[in-house]
Amino acid sequence: MIALARRVLSDERARFLVVGGFNTAVCYSLFLLFELLFDGRYLLSLALSYLVATIIAFGLHRRLTFGVSGREKIVTDFLRFESVYVVMLTVNALLLGLLVGVLGWPSWIAQALAMVITTVISYLGHKFFSFRRAPQPS
Repeated sequence: MIALARRVLSDERARFLVVGGFNTAVCYSLFLLFELLFDGRYLLSLALSYLVATIIAFGLHRRLTFGVSGREKIVTDFLRFESVYVVMLTVNALLLGLLVGVLGWPSWIAQALAMVITTVISYLGHKFFSFRRAPQPS
């Protein structure tokens, strides 16, 4: 069982799913909590949940998913990481506006769907932009 877990977690995509799954659960839970606290103001809830979740996600993805450690380029990595999250937040907000504001879906269902879509943006953006490193010379 341990050998299987090690083999699975040796795959970057699997690590992304584990870390991303944890972070998505945190972000979605915060979204629901803020929805209750702020009387259904779903865009405010979205912004606040993203703010908290991105800080958590940066450390986890940088170290655990993509194996980047140390302080070298940490500010650059963070700015790149946040720029990916700004794209995700924009797509998410547009989807919520359409699904909740135009189509009348409940915000908790709309947010669940939006998170599935933004997960793909997240993986590609972080892999090829946020934590990209130049190939090491042979």
